[in-house]
Amino acid sequence: MGGRTRGELSVLPESELAGGAWYPATPMQQGLWVLDRDELLRPTQLVPSVVEFTGTVDHPLLVSAVRLALGRHPSLRARFRLDLKHRRVEYSTHEEPADAGFLDAAAEGWTEDEIDRLVQALCGTPFDLAAEAPARAEVIRTGADRTLLVLTSHHIVFDGLSRTMLLEEIFSIYRAGLAGVEPELSNPPHPASVVATPSAQDVAAQVEEVVERLRGAPTEVPLPFERSGAAKEETSLLGTTITTGLDPERTAGALAVASEEGCTTFMLGVALLAGTLARRSTQRDFLIAFAWPGRDHPDAADVIGMFITTVVLRVSLEPDTTWRELLGNARISSMEAFMDSDVPLDAISARLNPDRNALWPPLTPVLLNLDDAPHAPVLAPGVTGRLRPLDPLYIKYDLALFVRVEDGADGRRLELSLDYPADVDDHSTVSAFLSDLRRSAADLATSPEETVLEQSMDAIDLDDPAQRLDLVRSIWQEVLQSDDIEDDVSFFESGGDSLLLVVLVERLSQASGRMLRTVDLFRSATVSGQADLLAAPSTEPRKAPAPADGRLGMLDAARNRRATEEAV
Repeated sequence: MGGRTRGELSVLPESELAGGAWYPATPMQQGLWVLDRDELLRPTQLVPSVVEFTGTVDHPLLVSAVRLALGRHPSLRARFRLDLKHRRVEYSTHEEPADAGFLDAAAEGWTEDEIDRLVQALCGTPFDLAAEAPARAEVIRTGADRTLLVLTSHHIVFDGLSRTMLLEEIFSIYRAGLAGVEPELSNPPHPASVVATPSAQDVAAQVEEVVERLRGAPTEVPLPFERSGAAKEETSLLGTTITTGLDPERTAGALAVASEEGCTTFMLGVALLAGTLARRSTQRDFLIAFAWPGRDHPDAADVIGMFITTVVLRVSLEPDTTWRELLGNARISSMEAFMDSDVPLDAISARLNPDRNALWPPLTPVLLNLDDAPHAPVLAPGVTGRLRPLDPLYIKYDLALFVRVEDGADGRRLELSLDYPADVDDHSTVSAFLSDLRRSAADLATSPEETVLEQSMDAIDLDDPAQRLDLVRSIWQEVLQSDDIEDDVSFFESGGDSLLLVVLVERLSQASGRMLRTVDLFRSATVSGQADLLAAPSTEPRKAPAPADGRLGMLDAARNRRATEEAV
């Protein structure tokens, strides 16, 4: 495996990268272009970002920075067509780039709900890849010190790393404008000049290696829920998210054990996911998908484009496997998958799962990714941002785990987030699974030499009111250091204060898998009231926004809704 020759980057002559040239789409781009013909799949092919800034923003300057960034990259000017003669999808980059708009929603009197609906339209409206630029942006002033930047692009020319690169470029241009200097920008090559072109013989050899490594592994994974639809083809692509985290002490322990075994945070996530799935079922052999950046060559480092690929790793454990040994297995499995990251997944899937459904992932319903995108970007001194959760959220896998290490004032914290379908029958089962994941992480941190499958997994049934009461009562006793706790007496009357309330929020969130807010516990200040908070949340699937005709169409549609509602 280590001696294989990878495909080399092809460097096209300058003459072929100018004027109105058309370039052949990559196999991944061709697949996405075809899938985009299907209305059902369109929302999953968009890459939206919503950044909310707090502070004083120079809106004309921000709009100008977005326009400059969008116009610099050839991929964001792309238009696609089907070449019938050569039976291939092609794209050109000589058209006009995407524009950035500005809406002063605060001055126009837009409500929060109206703004949210517009943001949903901006994030979820499909692109006409043949006629319009595959990106859109809108700067929205929502208040005296609140501004939204809504940036959406199509996956066919944009991946997760491209989003991070583009946002950082926008922020850099903005800061340079504030300082009155020219921004320092790279001169990225054309995406068509950095395309790997392995020979058919190399691809065939790579596929054979991967097939042999994955052969025999189940393509199904026992999931912690049942979907409402009669069949996957009838279920929604809408998803929801739930998050939990480890305290700094256990985070430090888990990261230390992983480091001792030569494991990255991603590999730690592989061990936690495989171990937790094994604890909850009889399966011991798992296929887990993950996203690979696909930018191994330095020439591709500054290119906005669709380079990311989906890779599948295989990790297994035995009845006597310890957490430390499982970390070793995860490391080896991940390294093998990294080496084969350029092998076409479709070719592997055709060999291992010929009856696969084109709508759903072909080898495994489970995805694991490392979430290393900046969640709190700084636009300028005094102006901080945060990535807002997407609403609605579209999913491509039945269960997706995102692992993140967040730096905080009191230390680093391991955060675990699950994306899963919104149309599940019982959401509490997903919460229970997330609690199991957090418990696995705590076990790994404190007892790495213990056997994964034999450790206690006394899960709390959050559907059981008595168990919820017992859980909350026990944590109150721990936080208040008192056994004399009454279910209907306020936390503050029982000896708590505002600092201990923060501790209580963290401990309840960890123990239940629910992400609770301090204000929620303040309003429900008794054991019984907080036990009710831990009941399964109701998650109703949201309808996707209807397509609109460009930016003005989306704004007009939103304004028409406002006028109709005001008239009523």
